[in-house]
Amino acid sequence: MYLFRRNRPRVTADEARSRTSGDQPDAVLLDVREKHEWTTGHAPGAVHVPLTKLVAGATLPAQAQGRPLVVICRSGHRSRQAAKLLAERGAQVVDVEGGMNAWAAAGHPVVDERGNSGRTA
Repeated sequence: MYLFRRNRPRVTADEARSRTSGDQPDAVLLDVREKHEWTTGHAPGAVHVPLTKLVAGATLPAQAQGRPLVVICRSGHRSRQAAKLLAERGAQVVDVEGGMNAWAAAGHPVVDERGNSGRTA
């Protein structure tokens, strides 16, 4: 299965984790929630750029530039907006259906800003 097909713009939390973790991940997990949500809990290894900053024209961090992106937010609404925006900018991108809520419900790790066990906000 090819993760970045045009007719499949959304992936499950399990698909997102398999593509963005491990020694050589296929893609970068991009969290587009606001800072207070990020610091409370995010996926280990995720890169953070709030949707509000992307909309304002912010560029992606170096580790995400030119790489396939899997975008995540709390529930999937903002990540879908971010995926559309990033695709319009030429990125190869999908978003996570159900967001961090689905990620945590699937039993995937969530860490806080210090790397301790976190929670979704």
